[in-house]
Amino acid sequence: MDTKAQGALAIIELYKLRCEPLMRSARAWFISEFAPQSGRQIVELMLSGLEESAYYRMVASYWDSTASLVNNGGIDEKLFLEANTEHVVVFAKLQPFIDEIRQTIGEPDYLEHLERLVLRVPNIEKKLENRRKLLKSWARARAGTQTAVGSRQ
Repeated sequence: MDTKAQGALAIIELYKLRCEPLMRSARAWFISEFAPQSGRQIVELMLSGLEESAYYRMVASYWDSTASLVNNGGIDEKLFLEANTEHVVVFAKLQPFIDEIRQTIGEPDYLEHLERLVLRVPNIEKKLENRRKLLKSWARARAGTQTAVGSRQ
């Protein structure tokens, strides 16, 4: 089996991990409910005993370790980037706070693998801006839906 085929199988296995029920819940929370305002807030969440702490750590560590596989040649980068975009959304949400998180926890390499991979994506600044706009529009839509549902009750 050639390297591309092995990479494709690895991507499929990574996708299967993302589909496990607990990981699906963590990813849904991260995308739809997690709305950090600072790096310190994220660190406080990580140190809390809340279920969301586990969710955050699951999503962040999943994408950082997956990025490490790509960065180190375990999975073909072009193949991976064409098959995945969620890591860009995760990074878009965390990027404004990464330096503060690193400083607060004293870990200068925190999420380094994810950052290196994402920053190599062509036209990434525009893509990150677009992802942030998309996340904001989803949050507004959810808020509108919740308001509409609440007014019907």
